[in-house]
Amino acid sequence: MTGGLGGWGLRAAAALWVLVFLAVLIWSGIEPKDRLTWVLEVTPAVIGAGVLAATLRVFPLTPLLYGLILLHCIILMVGGHYTYAEVPLFDELKAVFGFERNNYDKLGHLAQGFVPAMIAREILIRKRVIPGPAWRAFFIVCFSLAVSAFYELIEWWVALATGEGADAFLGAQGYVWDTQSDMAMALVGALAALASLGRLHDRQLRRFRS
Repeated sequence: MTGGLGGWGLRAAAALWVLVFLAVLIWSGIEPKDRLTWVLEVTPAVIGAGVLAATLRVFPLTPLLYGLILLHCIILMVGGHYTYAEVPLFDELKAVFGFERNNYDKLGHLAQGFVPAMIAREILIRKRVIPGPAWRAFFIVCFSLAVSAFYELIEWWVALATGEGADAFLGAQGYVWDTQSDMAMALVGALAALASLGRLHDRQLRRFRS
């Protein structure tokens, strides 16, 4: 038994996760809008999947966290396929709500705060790094903002290295406050994760307590 799951249950859950991940990954790689953008967006998802595979037995995560990470990977791969400025559903929402731009990138940055916040929360609680809930929450929010800021630096470096080829990856769509709003969405995501999923996460974490 690992984290309250039997060996068969763990293998079945892992197989389903891999199946969904690979299906979306393969779909996203079929004639993407911009191949460079696809590579840049999908690479973090592939690296993340590799880390999960390497740590599955030594540090299995809660089902909630595995699900959130998979969702984040899907968001990245969809953005990689269409580019963040041209996801069809969000073009339709732009027309419905009168938005001036395709806001799929804001969903991506919301997830960029939401999911890392839950990853940090799980590690901090299970490793007993910060026992106090208030200080732990403060650190989690700071960590999520740091992740967001580092990603903005990556976008800057890519823009410097590739010039106009990075336009689809940046997804700014001419919005002068794009970087600041991206980080604001990550902040909202981190706060929303802590406020909405804390109790459910705590229940699943009980499986790992001796």
